[in-house]
Amino acid sequence: MPFLDRLQRWADERPDGTAVVVAGERLSWAELRDAAAALVPAAPPVTVLAESNSTNFVSAFAAAVAGSRRCAVLDPSWPQQLRDALTAQIAATAAAGGSEPGNDLADGDPDTPFLIGLTSGTTAVPKAFSRSRRSWRLSFDSSVEFFGLRPGDKTLAPGPLAASLNLYALAECLYAGSEFHTLAQFDVGDAHTAVSHDGITRLVLVPTMLRLLSERGLAGGVDASGVRSIICAGSKLDARTLEAARRWAPNATIFEYYGAAELSFVAGAGLPPGAAPAPGGTGIGRPFPGVELRILDGDGALLPDGADGTVYVRSGMVSDGYLWGDDGEALRCVDGWYTVGDQGYLSEGVLHLLGRRSDMIITAGTNVYPHEVELALASVPGVAAVVAAGMADELRGQRVVAAVLPSHGGVTGTQLRAGVEDVLARNKRPLDYYLLAELPLTDRGKVSRPLLLEWITRGDPRLRRLG
Repeated sequence: MPFLDRLQRWADERPDGTAVVVAGERLSWAELRDAAAALVPAAPPVTVLAESNSTNFVSAFAAAVAGSRRCAVLDPSWPQQLRDALTAQIAATAAAGGSEPGNDLADGDPDTPFLIGLTSGTTAVPKAFSRSRRSWRLSFDSSVEFFGLRPGDKTLAPGPLAASLNLYALAECLYAGSEFHTLAQFDVGDAHTAVSHDGITRLVLVPTMLRLLSERGLAGGVDASGVRSIICAGSKLDARTLEAARRWAPNATIFEYYGAAELSFVAGAGLPPGAAPAPGGTGIGRPFPGVELRILDGDGALLPDGADGTVYVRSGMVSDGYLWGDDGEALRCVDGWYTVGDQGYLSEGVLHLLGRRSDMIITAGTNVYPHEVELALASVPGVAAVVAAGMADELRGQRVVAAVLPSHGGVTGTQLRAGVEDVLARNKRPLDYYLLAELPLTDRGKVSRPLLLEWITRGDPRLRRLG
């Protein structure tokens, strides 16, 4: 496990059927099986795979997890110094030894580790965690059921296979016997060509990619009526992206979900064609098949429905923990229930996410999560992106501030205030609004609330206060 037995099955049952297409280069099920099998004897106990998207990547990954082997996939765009540091640490892990991996393209014991995953944190060297073959097998069964993946589907994941979202989509399709497509690198034109000419029925991507494909697809008349499902990960979709996607792919169910690299899938929901989304809502959906949820307070006590606390998960899909970088806080366990520290609450079985406790704003005794403010403002017309944070305030302790990146046509402070009146309680509404020329981003490309506060404090020209 997790997918090599299935690969052998599809190669036997339909050897000439298409398994994988990368930038127009096709591998049949039999070709993929044979290419991977030829690589297995030379594959080491632990492989470090740092390649751009290609059919060779697919074959090498399959070979790298055969028998009792383990594989670590590194982003080839990372700085060489970072890749060297990670490779050295992975080599030290490999030196710990293990059983003879064997020379056959076959799944190893379900309870053995096969993947060394890397978090996308902000530290110089990402944390590394381990996943068992059984955890991914259970994840496949859960996601195939939840997303309704069928053997006849053609999935396009246009991002890098080094990213966990796309690597999982590849493996999931190999498991389900479903055709997988990707590009050499993300390109809007190439993705549109795949959608309109290759019969793509399913998209797996991040919100920024979905917005680009949808808006430019509408402008260019690219037909996406054959797409029946869109699976978006990374952050909750803003109103503009969701509206564009609904218009461009009118027959698609749009899935959003909450998960974490260490936890796998947790909860999600699909918005069917024609259904109206809840404006500014924090609800992410119901638990995936095989997942149980509970909300605990700081002392580990169970909280009732509707009460804010830490989200804990119990499922067979949780990772085996960290190989390095564990500070005891990133992944915690209480009596078999796991958390990565995200805050939220349950209401009638639906999980509502509020963000990380470390981001919480305490203003005049009220707890406010920036995430809920950002979701509310993201639904206001004229808003492309939002960042909310807590500024120091002598009277309140902290005051809620929000900065927006405008979309075409722009937005005013009056429109922003009116847009959240029916969504946010009065004591959670921003007191100050700013207009951004660009988002405050870290060196790794993540939105930074501390950087926003720094810009505000020093009067940075990249933002302007709205009246």
